[in-house]
Amino acid sequence: MVQHKLIIGVVGGTGALGGALARRWARAGYRVIVGSRDADKAREAALQLTALADAPIEGASNTEAARSGDIVVVTVPWGANEATLAEIRAEVQGKIVVDTTVPLVPPKVMRVQLPPDGSAAMRTQRLLGEGVRVVAAFHNVAAHKLAIEAIVDCDVLVFGDQKEARESVIELATAAGLRGIHGGALPNSAAAEALTSVLIFINKTYRVDGAGLRISGELQPLDS
Repeated sequence: MVQHKLIIGVVGGTGALGGALARRWARAGYRVIVGSRDADKAREAALQLTALADAPIEGASNTEAARSGDIVVVTVPWGANEATLAEIRAEVQGKIVVDTTVPLVPPKVMRVQLPPDGSAAMRTQRLLGEGVRVVAAFHNVAAHKLAIEAIVDCDVLVFGDQKEARESVIELATAAGLRGIHGGALPNSAAAEALTSVLIFINKTYRVDGAGLRISGELQPLDS
């Protein structure tokens, strides 16, 4: 297995999405550190994830995971998002932060409820500051499908104001067994965040086990 030099810090990595992505990235050869508000909980989860991935995964506090990560992936629920960003803000300056957050407000999770900033990712950019390259991705992929050993028939739309930063996250999507697609500037993330509520509605209405998004047509390689 090729060992990548890149370190991925997964903030909120004890949750379903964070844990599933951590397993796939560790299996692909990345060094992965899962974080939690409770470092002991993170270390316990890391042991379980290591056994499932058959590859080492480390556990730490959210702050430590953010400090150690070359790329930091935020996978906490919307309700915990603002407090978590404040916790890691100093640790992520100069880095790429991948925001997976969807602004779901229970009990009406099937209704689009975007924040005043326009999207959760735009709010993340404002809260973390201009020294952070925020990229939004992994909104419309069912966590429970990522957690199983199967091909996930779903694309990942990747949004960010810098093409190079988006490319780095598309590499992570590929390593996780998914197809990442450039979705444009960060404000466009509102489309993927809103689509999550639509997919939840479709899942319930049509009894689908994790509806996803697949872009049709033959996509040509980007010009260098």
